[in-house]
This record gives sequence, structure tokens and C-alpha cells, in this order.
Amino acid sequence: MAEFTLYDRPDCPYSKRVRRVLDVLSVDYEEIVVPDDKDDRNELEAATGQRGIPALVDDELPDGYIADSGDISSYLKEHYN
Repeated sequence: MAEFTLYDRPDCPYSKRVRRVLDVLSVDYEEIVVPDDKDDRNELEAATGQRGIPALVDDELPDGYIADSGDISSYLKEHYN
């Protein structure tokens, strides 16, 4: 079972950065590709309260999610490096 759920887009440079960190650190995750149109990101908004990507979601995270690529990368490097 995946440790995290990552909401992202394949063409987003911030999402690519997070996927790269997850892969380098060998952290399991489930990727959910969100629609390009922000108005269609209801599932993401239900999970995080926002529609921006990337977002790393897990009940064990302090707020249940982290939504900034820099914050996600820092968290992962601190906890999995």
C-alpha cells in the first residue's frame, strides 16, 4: 500500500520535482493526476481544502497534507533521507 497520495499533473514542473524526490528516496506513493482545469479539482479540494498542485496527502502529516513543492521536498528529505 502506498504511503502517500500525490495529487499532481505530469506537465507541472513543481510536481516533477516532488516525484523526483519521492523516487530518489524510494518512498511509496499513489499518484492521482488532477484535471488541468482548476474548476474540476473537486477531489483535491475535498482532501486538502485547496485546488493547487502538487499536494501530498496522508493522515499522518501534521495537517493531513502538504501543498507546496518546496515544503513537500523538505519534509520528505527530513523524514526519509
